[in-house]
Amino acid sequence: MKLFGHPDSGHAFKVRFFLADHDIKHDYEYVDIFSNREDRQGEFQENSRFGEVPLLIHKDLAFVQSNAILLHLARYFQVGLGGKPSTEQQCVEWLMWEANKIGMCLPQLRSFMRFGMSTSQENAKQWLYDRYRHDVDVIEQTLSDGRHWIIDDNDPTIADYSLSGYLVFADEANLDVPQHTAEWLARLFSRKGYQHPYQLLAS
Repeated sequence: MKLFGHPDSGHAFKVRFFLADHDIKHDYEYVDIFSNREDRQGEFQENSRFGEVPLLIHKDLAFVQSNAILLHLARYFQVGLGGKPSTEQQCVEWLMWEANKIGMCLPQLRSFMRFGMSTSQENAKQWLYDRYRHDVDVIEQTLSDGRHWIIDDNDPTIADYSLSGYLVFADEANLDVPQHTAEWLARLFSRKGYQHPYQLLAS
């Protein structure tokens, strides 16, 4: 098994964090996502359908898109799904939600903070900020009943790893994380497999 990623990618982070936290042996290969696409390693170009990290090669098959990779790994290794069909369905729902919600707005806001923005993007920044506030409030309300994890209170599921993918970079986007969400992240990031993306996905 081999994972291709980059330390700036929250999508790659969530996958490698899940692998590390469940002691799933794998190789890791750094991809320079700021290089020209044609200059990236051949194996990556041949297998990454959309030219993006993360890419997972497992049993000679290529898997792309972080949440789809998490779902494949959870089903293959029988971990991270909570052990019940109803929990697995909720995991899938949260993965779909994350991709179009906090996994969309937060990385864009982070990019604006790191790389600047044009005048035409100023209105987009406010829209994305409003989206972030709405999205993080959904997570906050879910956790407000005192649960430890998003779905299954015994152990984190792939939903937890997915949702953490860009919240780990909230400080770089100059975004506040509300209390229950911050406490949940602290629990998740205290697990043995956690390292900050700049360490976990270093070249």
